[in-house]
Amino acid sequence: MFLWLDRLILCFFTIEITLKLLSFKKVYLFFHDPWNVFDFILVVSSFAFTDAHFVTVLRILRILRVLRAISTIPSLRRLVEALLRTIPALGNISLLLGLFFYIFGVVGTMLFSKISPTYFGSLHQTLLTLFQVVTLDGWASNIMHSVLKQAPWAWIYFILFILVGTFVILNLFVGVIVSKVGNGEQSEVDAHTKLTQEMDELKKEIMLLRRDLQQGTIPIHSSDSTIGHNQQSKNTVNITPKS
Repeated sequence: MFLWLDRLILCFFTIEITLKLLSFKKVYLFFHDPWNVFDFILVVSSFAFTDAHFVTVLRILRILRVLRAISTIPSLRRLVEALLRTIPALGNISLLLGLFFYIFGVVGTMLFSKISPTYFGSLHQTLLTLFQVVTLDGWASNIMHSVLKQAPWAWIYFILFILVGTFVILNLFVGVIVSKVGNGEQSEVDAHTKLTQEMDELKKEIMLLRRDLQQGTIPIHSSDSTIGHNQQSKNTVNITPKS
């Protein structure tokens, strides 16, 4: 059943890519779009490598085309732009978190490797244990109590790690993201307010200019009458005899 479904989907993709090719007057214009190139390679490779597993992976990657909706939805695009602006700050926080994990990982391995080799037997096992602890998922009942049976003072290690790792560093991620998103929205509001003020000032200047023209000595003529008046003035100058 799945084989026939796979062939049906392949036929659908083939018809789709064929219609796209026929819709272009010049074939090379079709390959200007990277998504079209991706679809073309996908269909061609599907016929060339029928039994290859990586072709199935390429078909699954077609789902990523949904991400193109980001460019069509303004609110979603602004949110993604705000998240991208947080990458430099998040990189620094991630580096701090990595150092924090490494320090506590080395200390935990040195202190509890013989007490609880399942959780602290090696450095990578300790790092996995600390990751579970920082998520607050069963850290007390499964991990800490098994260590406290032989090291009653171990609660200091776990409490200090949770206070610093969970309630300080991880909250920095949330704070940075919320701050960047708020700044992005505020900048858009400021830009809109500035544009509105400029439009209001421009309207006032136009109204003042109209009032000055109406109250001044310069009459407002239409374009045709102005041209006729200028032509008449030129003719008058040409027929006037020289003294």
